[in-house]
Amino acid sequence: MEFKLLSSEIVYHGHAFTIRVDTVRLPDGRNSRLDIVEHIGSVIIIPVDADDNLLFVRQYRHAAGLELLEFPAGTLELNELPEVCARREIREETGMAAGKMQHLGGFYLAPGYSTEYMEVYLATGLYHNPLEADADEFLSVESLKLNEVTSLCENGKILDAKTLAAFSLLRPYLKLP
Repeated sequence: MEFKLLSSEIVYHGHAFTIRVDTVRLPDGRNSRLDIVEHIGSVIIIPVDADDNLLFVRQYRHAAGLELLEFPAGTLELNELPEVCARREIREETGMAAGKMQHLGGFYLAPGYSTEYMEVYLATGLYHNPLEADADEFLSVESLKLNEVTSLCENGKILDAKTLAAFSLLRPYLKLP
């Protein structure tokens, strides 16, 4: 299958992302217009404390109209390395720093319309070392046992896709079935 980019135009440039409209020739010869969200990339952190609890943040997500339970996460700054971002975000969102940060993998968050790629990190050796939270973030930190998290995921109680995907990358490291 061959897809050919015919044109690309930026139609919106915002703080967090840019939107472009691409015209693409499809393998059958037809042209299609594709709206693409350009995103610099992001990280998601799975913090595990000394008692093997997983730390989550609960925050209101306006697009969903709900408070969601999520692993801490954040957007890369320009030219920022993902691990540096992960170390900053865990401190901003949970007040904890990580003695060890292990890269578990990554994934495209919504490849049908976005370039956003998320890097996943396991954070252990946690210790109190907060950074000031972003002005627009209102978070509460929740600590859950692994079996609680597994149950919440399996019963549709965790609705955040990035958290579900990151948790699936964690499973081999915890030797879960």
